[in-house]
Amino acid sequence: MFDLSWIAGHAKTSYTHHPSPIKLTTKSGSQISLSDLAQEAIPPCRLNPLLFNGHLQTMWTAVKDAGPPIHYKRRVFQSDHEVYKGQFAVDFVAHEESPDDSNLPERTTYYSEERFSSIASEDSKPMLVCLHGLTGGSHEVYLRQVVAPLTAVGWESCVVNARGCAMSDITSSEMFNARATWDVRQIVKWLRKTFPNRPLYGVGFSLGANILTTYVAEEGPACQLKAAVVCSNPWNLELSHHALMRSYLGAEVYSRTMCNNIQRLFARHKEQILKNPNIDEQKVKSAKYLWEIDRYIQAPTWGYPSEGAYYRDATSTDALVAIKIPFLGINAEDDPISSVEAIPYEEFKQNPYTVLCCTNWGGHLSWFQGGGKRWFATAVTKFFMKLQDDIDMDVSAKQAAKENSDVAPSQKYPIFDPTNRRLVLPQ
Repeated sequence: MFDLSWIAGHAKTSYTHHPSPIKLTTKSGSQISLSDLAQEAIPPCRLNPLLFNGHLQTMWTAVKDAGPPIHYKRRVFQSDHEVYKGQFAVDFVAHEESPDDSNLPERTTYYSEERFSSIASEDSKPMLVCLHGLTGGSHEVYLRQVVAPLTAVGWESCVVNARGCAMSDITSSEMFNARATWDVRQIVKWLRKTFPNRPLYGVGFSLGANILTTYVAEEGPACQLKAAVVCSNPWNLELSHHALMRSYLGAEVYSRTMCNNIQRLFARHKEQILKNPNIDEQKVKSAKYLWEIDRYIQAPTWGYPSEGAYYRDATSTDALVAIKIPFLGINAEDDPISSVEAIPYEEFKQNPYTVLCCTNWGGHLSWFQGGGKRWFATAVTKFFMKLQDDIDMDVSAKQAAKENSDVAPSQKYPIFDPTNRRLVLPQ
């Protein structure tokens, strides 16, 4: 019998997790597993039946949608990284309207020095740190659909814009790459110092999801985020690249569109980017597909011998096993950009701190419902709200760390280094 549930908009949802997920302690003193909490918080996936496959869902993102009107105040930070100097822009959700700045995205203005100098607070409002997708920014509708319902109930939020994105300037020859964790690391440290009592949460979308996964893994048990959610993570960039190039739509629509988007960014910032003598302007201009951009810009910018080396280094799949905070991944199995074959199901089974929610339908950062809302935005906000409202996060973190502390191995080697994807052996 044919499955006609899509006619009613019913997508199938599945969960993948460790056999014994971490236990979270509620504010009433009871306990609930991370996987059970996720399944309680996340609503059934009901989508627009007219957008009945991943391609239609994904392409619908091109339809103009005003989205919720979020206002931002921008602050430019100077990087404190030893190698990757320069600057990057962070947009903080503002609680009042202000005149638009023609040099910035809609509803965004700069903080005045006087206003920014008094931003520090002892309040305990939960705060969301957002990382957008490739060439995106704080203005993206998919991001604002997550931010809006949380800030409406008292959360604070900020968006770390990738260098050069969201009409930000760059002062170095680097824009961004898929494992550039240094800017978000700097901001999380700054937030912890500036707002010492705020519980911090993180959400990443597509490329930003890959970066956030790697960041959380690199921080391990010292991570200052209480929890993180990643949406439409491409996970294994090399596998996703090959899957993208196997089909006409993948190559000629998605890959070419992403290539064109980066070429526009390059054109805006080429004076700075071309200070790197290893980048050939004519090759960048002649590129048709995303992999060519990665070959002609990303590889020479960051010192990789090829785009394949960049993809392998930036892949976040292995990093999953190093994560030590509650972590939720959300993917659609028909996503034409973040391929299903790249989803690390087995790695999710190995880490009790992680849960994967997959739907069989939804596309890339899409999951459109009737009226233009996106199911994943509701899933993300419900998950965060349940953690913040129902769970004693401090007690839960201590309990999880105690129950899942690493047992000293009987032998020193071999040791798997998850954030560097290498088996470490004696030399």
